[in-house]
Amino acid sequence: MKILKITLISLAVGYIGLVVLFESWLGYSQPTNANSLVITTFDSGESKDRVLSAVNNDGKLYVSANHWPRAWYRQALSNPNVEALYKGEKNSYLAVSIEGKEHERLMKEHAHPLTFRILTGFPPRYFIRLDLRD
Repeated sequence: MKILKITLISLAVGYIGLVVLFESWLGYSQPTNANSLVITTFDSGESKDRVLSAVNNDGKLYVSANHWPRAWYRQALSNPNVEALYKGEKNSYLAVSIEGKEHERLMKEHAHPLTFRILTGFPPRYFIRLDLRD
């Protein structure tokens, strides 16, 4: 029984370590691809940039908080006036939190593979729609 307990604790600690390493690597390297955008949030007058994957759905632009570190998400909710550099164009947006049926549809149509969810420790996922400001 003691060996089983030690094995389970070791596996849990190892898994948590894997998630921390993977999330740290993502945060440090901020990998980009053709569908990446850089969101600029504002916290107490200080701007902060973060590389995110854009989600295009039904002619609308979304980003999602898919990881445990999500300061940019909290900043966008507290001050929804954000900027984003997307496909070489920087614009001002209003960040709108998504809930209900729209959230369910996005979760279904833009689901993450199980491997990604395992590597990130199964964090809850929240979407923000970026509405272009005039």
